[in-house]
Amino acid sequence: MRGAGEPPSPGAQPAATGGEAGEVSRRVPAADTPMGSERTEMRKRQMSTTQETPGAAPAQHSTGHRGSNACCFCWCCCCSCSCLTVRNQDEERARRTSHELQAEGIPNCEESPAPTLEEVNAWAQSFDKLMLTPAGRNAFREFLRTEFSEENMLFWMACEELKQESNKSVIEEKARLIYEDYISILSPKEVSLDSRVREVINRNMLEPSQHTFDDAQLQIYTLMHRDSYPRFMNSAIYKDLLRSLSEKSIEA
Repeated sequence: MRGAGEPPSPGAQPAATGGEAGEVSRRVPAADTPMGSERTEMRKRQMSTTQETPGAAPAQHSTGHRGSNACCFCWCCCCSCSCLTVRNQDEERARRTSHELQAEGIPNCEESPAPTLEEVNAWAQSFDKLMLTPAGRNAFREFLRTEFSEENMLFWMACEELKQESNKSVIEEKARLIYEDYISILSPKEVSLDSRVREVINRNMLEPSQHTFDDAQLQIYTLMHRDSYPRFMNSAIYKDLLRSLSEKSIEA
């Protein structure tokens, strides 16, 4: 306590009056208002972030789903599935193969009149009689095509055609083509020959003649006789032709 008229001590704080206390009480909440506003703003931002997070998750899930369904490693929309690429490649390969076959061409069958019932019955008697007539060779060749061995008949026919030539340059050219088409191991139409016959052909090719492929022709003829001919006689091609001609004969 100090007496009246004594000055206040330097360390003493003046007591607040009623009006000053009210002013102080009004200023304190005012000082806290910005902090409360910041807390509210931060809470709003957190709530906003929380609301945005579920929306982002489906988008990410959707992206992952699209990637799991994709068959390729490309994420772009223009290449959504590698199956399309594989399918396009297969179709292109099929078109290219078809084009190559058409370009190469398949030799036409021999021109011949329709076989008679007697001829078709004679084919069953021996392989020689089947091979004597163009109609018989055509029917047999059609069967060989179903067994993917048509090259045997084509080779035999090419050898027969070579035997009819007399011009040396033509003989050499045809012999070269026969070798490339049916003897070369690089040819898709290579016929099955043993090593002995191949050695004979290689020697004969030094000076080609009409008889360059005689041994090979005989071997292929024997192969067709023993292997393909019995199956041809039991095939639908032969039986249908025989039945058709028999029905026409009965109707006539």
